Amino acid sequence: MKTKLAILFSSIFASSVFLSACGDEKQTGIDPQMMADSLFSVMEADRTVYTKLIIGRLAKEEKVIKASEHWKDEKALVLPAQMFRYGAERVAEKGAPFSYSLLSLWPVNKQNKPKTDAEIKGLNYISENPGKNYYAEEELAGVKYFTAVYPDVGVAPACVSCHNKHKDSPRTDFKIGEVMGGVVIRIPL
Repeated sequence: MKTKLAILFSSIFASSVFLSACGDEKQTGIDPQMMADSLFSVMEADRTVYTKLIIGRLAKEEKVIKASEHWKDEKALVLPAQMFRYGAERVAEKGAPFSYSLLSLWPVNKQNKPKTDAEIKGLNYISENPGKNYYAEEELAGVKYFTAVYPDVGVAPACVSCHNKHKDSPRTDFKIGEVMGGVVIRIPL
């Protein structure tokens, strides 16, 4: 993940410098939407690969090991949503200048429900407009943020069956390819 981010930021920086040199206006940094879109591309790719190649293969197809939200107690694989959260926590521990989370209008874990106006509006927008992203600016604790909300869709049978069968799921009719929640990325302005 570190290498992917380093390559990503190097590419974005090089593109930014090139565009600055070619244009009339001097850029002072990376456009927040470009940065958020790029970060989401990496996150979505990693999440999809983990879900399909690890959970899908080992837990669902070959049944070598199960995946469970109680992975420590059951000696099981970490669920994709938990893996995502652990990654976000690690990024925060390292002092990254951005944050990200996985939220839903129908969270299995109640801590993953939207809390801010931008989160609520964004999750509603991506649910009602498949394939579209939501962008806004918001102020939290006196800091202005560029906030982006991206659709998190069920990419594999493991996603929808886990959510549809979970005892705490407020919704039990998810289908593959459907928006199940959203990735929220915040970049300070």
